[in-house]
Amino acid sequence: MRKLFMTALAVIMASAICFAQADQSEIRKNRQEIRKLAKNELTDRVDKATRKEAKKLAKEGWLVKPGALPLVKQLEKSYLMQYEYDENLFPKYIMAEASSVGENYDAAKVAALELAKTNLAGQIQTEVAALVENTVANKQLSAEDAASITESVMANKNIISQTLGRVLPVVECYRINSKKNNEVLVRLAYSGEMAKAAVKQAVREQLADKGAQLQNKLDNLLGL
Repeated sequence: MRKLFMTALAVIMASAICFAQADQSEIRKNRQEIRKLAKNELTDRVDKATRKEAKKLAKEGWLVKPGALPLVKQLEKSYLMQYEYDENLFPKYIMAEASSVGENYDAAKVAALELAKTNLAGQIQTEVAALVENTVANKQLSAEDAASITESVMANKNIISQTLGRVLPVVECYRINSKKNNEVLVRLAYSGEMAKAAVKQAVREQLADKGAQLQNKLDNLLGL
């Protein structure tokens, strides 16, 4: 029954990859273009994105605490990190954000950070799944092995979230809503290499049940 399930999952995985290839191809193309940009061209792109988002957030009433970096500077740092990719076009930093409302600033911030970490784990899953899809497309991994790895990764979001190390808050702002409560928005960055290590740690026991060979394939996939 297990073998039949995995075979079916592999077929579904292969079909899903066919539909996802166009999107993944476009994403990889965009990332390749960003990697090729000269420093001044990348700076121009970051400046445009920063100004656009800063204007949008200011219009929505978002502010920063006294003593914090101006919002435009926080966003600039965020975009610079967001546009960094390794040789496999895997992000050097995984980015995620969340907001939360509370009666006081600190409570809202803590809740936003926890939610952002959960979102971060989800983003890590997405990036690893895309990496698996690309490896299958390049015929470096079979559809059945890819299905097993993807199944394990997607089933362990909570464990990935719990195994995250030091996250980097790169954007933090707030606004007061109509009920006079604080709404805090945070954006986190997490090292891509540490994200891969977190995935490996989260799924190692599950993959161990499926054989050491599959664990080795995951290590090779993640470059660990």
